[in-house]
Amino acid sequence: MLINDNIYYEDNHYIIINNIPNNIYYYIDYDKRDASVNMEFQHLHPYYEMMFLLAPNATHLIEGVPYNIHMGDFVLLAPSVMHKSVYYKGEPSKRVIIDFMYPLDKPETADAYREILKPFHADLPIYRFDFQDQQRLIDILNSLFIFSKEHKYYGNPADEFYIHNKFQELLYTFYDLRNKNIYTNDQSYNSIQQKMYEISSYIHTHYDENISLDALSEQFFISSSYLSREFKHVTGFNLSNYIQLTRIKNAQYQLISSNKKISQIAEECGFSSFSQFNRIFNKISGASPREYRQSSTIGK
Repeated sequence: MLINDNIYYEDNHYIIINNIPNNIYYYIDYDKRDASVNMEFQHLHPYYEMMFLLAPNATHLIEGVPYNIHMGDFVLLAPSVMHKSVYYKGEPSKRVIIDFMYPLDKPETADAYREILKPFHADLPIYRFDFQDQQRLIDILNSLFIFSKEHKYYGNPADEFYIHNKFQELLYTFYDLRNKNIYTNDQSYNSIQQKMYEISSYIHTHYDENISLDALSEQFFISSSYLSREFKHVTGFNLSNYIQLTRIKNAQYQLISSNKKISQIAEECGFSSFSQFNRIFNKISGASPREYRQSSTIGK
């Protein structure tokens, strides 16, 4: 059905091409979310992700920074970026989620993909356009939706090729519009909340370093007791637990997306000893690092 006369949407409709271990993978999901499904902590994954919010509003937490998103906004996320959506009580938020992967190491396409995917690697991950530019993107999404409803494309290489090319048109349109982004974050915080989100963002970019309550207290000129109390109040997490979760989530990503030795991953994620890494990883993940890697469904 049409929403606001310009976007096609149907609950639980989806488009799937291949699966994650393949070089080219698409998963386009039309669904809705409300406050009952909010994640406790941020997550990350080895593929690119795009979210288009249809209605109403939500917050997206990206690397510890909260962004307010409105109907018609796009969220573009590169692989390994830690994030989560926060939905409000009341009417569920309709959305389109698109996960995809491309072979980025093939010489004949690497430069083109690297260029066309630049909007996903920009400092500002939220995109908002005026009506005319937004409609260019929606028209392509609508053509994908209509095609998927009219064709039983699964396993048909010609139909899958059409979807592949139409989606690359969508990516190029984002690339073409990348400098016309009019998004501004209208989240309002008091100075203490702002400081706590600055600290959470700092943790996400320095988790591999020797960060602690005392180190952060000195870095941000706040007493350790005050920092500990206010960080818990603003984020809902104990500071040390937040640091550990951030490190473990990044370790999980490296375990399933690389062939690095587990001891190297532990060191790169900021753990002072391998035994400490194993203990905390088991506690948070419910499995050892080796078991987590072996049970992963993501192929290398």
